[in-house]
Amino acid sequence: MSPSTATPAAPPAATVPGPGPHTAAAISSDTLPRPARAHPRLRRRRWVTLLCLVLTVTAAAGIEAWRNSHRAPAMRYITTPVTRGDVTRAVTASGSVNPVNTIQVGTYVSGVIQELHCDYNTVVRKGQLCAKIDPRPYQVIVDQDRASLSMAKAQLGKDQTVLSLAKLTCDRTADLRARGIAAQDALDTARSDYEEAAAQVELDKATIEQRQAALNGAEINLAYTNIVSPVNGTVVARNITTGQTVAASFQTPTLFLIATDLTSMQVDVNVSESDIGGVAGGDRATFTVEAFPNRVFEGQVTQVRQAPQTVQNVVTYDVVIGASNPELLLKPGMTATVRIVVDHRDNVVRVPDQALRYTPGGLAARGADTSAHGGPTGESTRVWVLRDGRPAAIPVVVGLDDDTYAEVLRGAVKAGDEIITSEQPADARTGSRPPSFRL
Repeated sequence: MSPSTATPAAPPAATVPGPGPHTAAAISSDTLPRPARAHPRLRRRRWVTLLCLVLTVTAAAGIEAWRNSHRAPAMRYITTPVTRGDVTRAVTASGSVNPVNTIQVGTYVSGVIQELHCDYNTVVRKGQLCAKIDPRPYQVIVDQDRASLSMAKAQLGKDQTVLSLAKLTCDRTADLRARGIAAQDALDTARSDYEEAAAQVELDKATIEQRQAALNGAEINLAYTNIVSPVNGTVVARNITTGQTVAASFQTPTLFLIATDLTSMQVDVNVSESDIGGVAGGDRATFTVEAFPNRVFEGQVTQVRQAPQTVQNVVTYDVVIGASNPELLLKPGMTATVRIVVDHRDNVVRVPDQALRYTPGGLAARGADTSAHGGPTGESTRVWVLRDGRPAAIPVVVGLDDDTYAEVLRGAVKAGDEIITSEQPADARTGSRPPSFRL
């Protein structure tokens, strides 16, 4: 191999004296050269730079959070158009449906129900027999009184005969006395007998009248054993059965309840004392019953009764509402939810009550006047409309308010104008965070 291509020989390994026979050993890593360490001043400069960077980022985040918390959020205004329509103020109450006229059919006499001719929903006519009480005890009394009357009449005939004889004797004795044949005592006795016979005849006539009256009373009681309907109507309740004993000694029992005309009903409504001031006769009313929840029945206030009803310190007044019932859908005793119209306006400009109560949140936060959030009828208030993206107040005068809409009597609003009813932050709709401030 030529010298130009020969591989240079590796330098001889360094050797260190050792304890063993071998004197050459590998050089320890501790003997290798170490890299130069950073200067302490340079390390402090790096830590200070890092700390300043952290403080700068923290301060920027804090400033951004403070500005976001004090920045007025973007608002989204919810508007509603001004409309033209009806405004109705009404009083709501509950009551019960009842027939206009209900007759309680009772009994004047006591006894056992022998016959029963009427039942629930039976249509009856005036004078129709509904039930019959056993008449035999009362028939016996009638027969006795009739016999007593016959005896009194017979006694009258007998005494009239005696009277005729006494009168004849008296006249004859008076004639004999006038001729001087009879004594005065005989004449006086004859006259006394005549007057006594005449008095007896009058007594017999009075007795006959007494016996006749007793007979009439017995016949009336006998007639009362027939329970008849006093009116034309429909039986809505029956409280007796055949064989039942009814007693009329202390209180007249109610045997039947008859409604005169079920095609005309009335609703007895309990109106609270706070609402009764606006209710008057002739007011229009509507009501619903649970049996027909999707049907609205119409009626009219016929009577506002003055007698108060107090239940658990709550004072109410009875208001009677008349309603027609041609289809017989309304049944006695149904519970009705009534709406009485106490005032009404037709085809007027109206705004929602929410618009009267609204004030922009920014103005309220800066202490704006919030007293004009709707007021009594005829008082001034204001509504808000959008002008160039900002709310602007428009003064109005409201009239009738039905808790949903308020009538506008005066003001620069017309049907179709968009007024603000509420507001909410813009990010509440989109769910996004408001734009942040960057350093």
